Amino acid sequence: MTEAVPTLPREELIAEPVSEVGLMSQWRLMALRFRRNALAMIGLIGLIIGYTIIALAPFLGPNDYLRQDSNYVSGPPTPIVFHDQTGKFTLRPHAMAITTELDPVAFKFKYVKDESTYHPIKFFVKGDPYTLLGFIKSDIHLFGLDAPNRVYPFGADPLGRCMMTRVLMGGQISMTVGLLGVAMSIIFGSIMGTASGYYGGMIDDVMQRVIEIIASFPTVPLWAALAAALPKSSSTFTPLHRYFLITVILSLVNWTGLARQLRAKVMSYSNSDFTMAALAAGANDRRIIFIHMLPNAASHIIVVAALAIPGMILGETQLSFLGLGIMPPLVSWGALLKDAQQVSVVLQQPWLIIPGVAVIITVLLFSFLGDGLRDAVDPYSI
Repeated sequence: MTEAVPTLPREELIAEPVSEVGLMSQWRLMALRFRRNALAMIGLIGLIIGYTIIALAPFLGPNDYLRQDSNYVSGPPTPIVFHDQTGKFTLRPHAMAITTELDPVAFKFKYVKDESTYHPIKFFVKGDPYTLLGFIKSDIHLFGLDAPNRVYPFGADPLGRCMMTRVLMGGQISMTVGLLGVAMSIIFGSIMGTASGYYGGMIDDVMQRVIEIIASFPTVPLWAALAAALPKSSSTFTPLHRYFLITVILSLVNWTGLARQLRAKVMSYSNSDFTMAALAAGANDRRIIFIHMLPNAASHIIVVAALAIPGMILGETQLSFLGLGIMPPLVSWGALLKDAQQVSVVLQQPWLIIPGVAVIITVLLFSFLGDGLRDAVDPYSI
């Protein structure tokens, strides 16, 4: 007689649960991979902090960025210590006074620390008036000294202006010109690249020849020629207008790479199943391009944008360094670096290269962010 096969409990017949990863959407998987990238998170958090700092630049800086102090021309950074005149430790920082003495050898005035005089640094102190975020008028600064004393944490430039405030204010232009320029490049490159890849034929040939001509020019001389063609500042053409035209120049010569990449993607999408299904359903060209093709290429566009912003920042810095970019009274990191063109000046006043350090840090943060986004959209990454 055949033995009866014992019946297993219902719980043991149920298969092991499927991993949640298989149930996640593409965007959620991208976010998960991005969060697991330590450098990408450093880049994202660092840029958030950076943009917050430059937005609050007039408040964080102890002085007005345009105020000239004839008594502190090319002055060194103010020494900040945590003790008073008696040498007693205190949690409140103190600024050591700096006096001028005549150097009998070089026969010029030099700055000397006065270790007998210390001024307590106060927080939320009244100082030079400013406008925050374009509409908030105030004269309260995060830190500073009681008038008539002033503190210069990053030293002063050859006109006696506070370098710390000027570096922070310069970031408002240098860090935003990249965003505006990349936004325009993405719009222009996406339209041209998609049209070239989708329609093909004569349209594709003409667009590719235009792209090849633009890409064949040396970047810096082309930027310089276009920037030099801009009119000089006048009552009708202000430095603000020049700033926007600089972003247009940068975007007009940086859209070709994205256009070629999108052309290749669109050509591969043309024979895909979702495109064939849309054509069979009677969808027109505009719907196929904007509803089906561009959303599928969105992740690639985001990565290209993140990696292109550092190039835009460096482009503006190069133009301003050559005197062809941002003009006074506006200030950018490239314009600030003009004062550090000579090696002798850098050796005597090393604080003038602080804007260059700001450029390096910002470009590195954007590079970390771009690399993280590139890895996050990789479907073969874990």
